[in-house]
Amino acid sequence: MALKLIPMVSKCFNLVAIKNFYNEKLEKIMSIRAEYIWIDGTVPLPYMRSKTKIVDNSSDLPIWGFDGSSTNQAPGDNSDCVLNPVFSCPDPIRGGDDILVLCEVLLPDGEMTPHATNTRAACVEVFEKYKDQEPLFGIEQEYTFFMEGRPLGWPVEGYPAPQGPYYCGVGSIEIAGRDIVEAHTKACMDAGLAISGTNAEVMLGQWEFQIGPVDTVAVADQVWMARYLLYRVAEDFGVDASVAAKPIKGDWNGAGAHTNFSTNAMRENYEAIITACESLGAEGKPAEHIAGYGIGSEERLTGEHETQRFDQFSYGVSDRGASIRIPWQVHLDQKGYIEDRRPNANMDPYVVARLITNTCCSALA
Repeated sequence: MALKLIPMVSKCFNLVAIKNFYNEKLEKIMSIRAEYIWIDGTVPLPYMRSKTKIVDNSSDLPIWGFDGSSTNQAPGDNSDCVLNPVFSCPDPIRGGDDILVLCEVLLPDGEMTPHATNTRAACVEVFEKYKDQEPLFGIEQEYTFFMEGRPLGWPVEGYPAPQGPYYCGVGSIEIAGRDIVEAHTKACMDAGLAISGTNAEVMLGQWEFQIGPVDTVAVADQVWMARYLLYRVAEDFGVDASVAAKPIKGDWNGAGAHTNFSTNAMRENYEAIITACESLGAEGKPAEHIAGYGIGSEERLTGEHETQRFDQFSYGVSDRGASIRIPWQVHLDQKGYIEDRRPNANMDPYVVARLITNTCCSALA
């Protein structure tokens, strides 16, 4: 009797082995590409970096290492740095189940200390301190397309017609790069980012997208992710997307990142609006903020082209020549938000969101 059972037992083991074999194959088939993205240590302006990791699923993303000596974040004799995932979303470029993973950079010191180039950690700390005030941001990211060393749509020699018809323009003479913008907008939407609009800007070849309203940390995470998608989409079109604050010298608009901000108090009464404006102009604050608002303020914030000078501070209703604009609808409703017009297009959104949250929320506490 026992001898008759041997073939049956053997057959069962074979079935188990076959099942395990196909399960392993299925797991490999279900693996996805996760693009790990981070901000490097290049000065004065950092680059975005990325590399691909194959993972089994998107629910448990591991930390990963990289060579910090190649990204200006570590010396060659102690080069390891750590990528810690902080925000992920669908990858609209690869599609399928692949994902994009924004990471903060940590030190491999056993305690996972934030790297000196990790500006997110301080932003999170400030947000946690004031999150009961429900700070919300909307950032208007301007940028300029370049091809072969000149703004997209510009003639090989000389300049296009003066500024005027390009802002929110329509038509092949007034617009350059709309196909790239449409592809980027669709990518941001497919990624689930809080993109709220786009428009052509004052200079030919210059555009803007808006992220928000979302909280202090989320707006910075998503602006960085939207920038990554902008660079990748532009790469596919063979053009460069620049966030230079003054891409073309002379009588041409610079590129900013106008930052809209509110708290629960500001969304309920006008007195809080004025308090926030006054706090941003308090002693030492204008200089502190300008120092953290990106590179090129002296070239862009000249008092011309809808700016206040970098070394002066003012706020006003519907005034695009002020440091801080109170939209006319906010003044009419006696509640709402303010717009800080000083941040440059190349600003670090973690730094900008941290500074504004800390300054305004401490005054409103």
